Amino acid sequence: MKIGLASDHRGYKLKEYLKNILPNYNYEVVDFGTNSEESTDYPDYAFALGEAVVSKQVNYGVAICGSGIGISIACNKVKGVRCAKVSNKEEAQVTRIDNNSNIVAFSEKLTEEEALNVVLSFLTTEASTEEKHTRRVNKIIAYEENN
Repeated sequence: MKIGLASDHRGYKLKEYLKNILPNYNYEVVDFGTNSEESTDYPDYAFALGEAVVSKQVNYGVAICGSGIGISIACNKVKGVRCAKVSNKEEAQVTRIDNNSNIVAFSEKLTEEEALNVVLSFLTTEASTEEKHTRRVNKIIAYEENN
């Protein structure tokens, strides 16, 4: 499975940690930047990640910025992206089950262990096929298509 990673300067260190450890779990990683701790704009990397997820260049995405909020908002501007800002592994599981999210975003304030647990929970949780969840996600997709 191919995973896209993106961050701004504040999420850089955590992104680099994940980039180096995820291959140990048999994930192929594609890095969409940034490439240093020099101040940068998170939308640039969020858009690149979102486009890669939608075009199936990668299966899922992981986005990190200072709070996780800005980069998640930017990711969600890409048509076809369902990005959720989460704070823990339980929320990562819920967003996959209930929302069939394709990108997970979080704050650079998570520890390396917490971030890895969030990512692994997100990647190993299947989306629900329960009718109520499918119906809700389809409503989001339909709205996006028509607006």
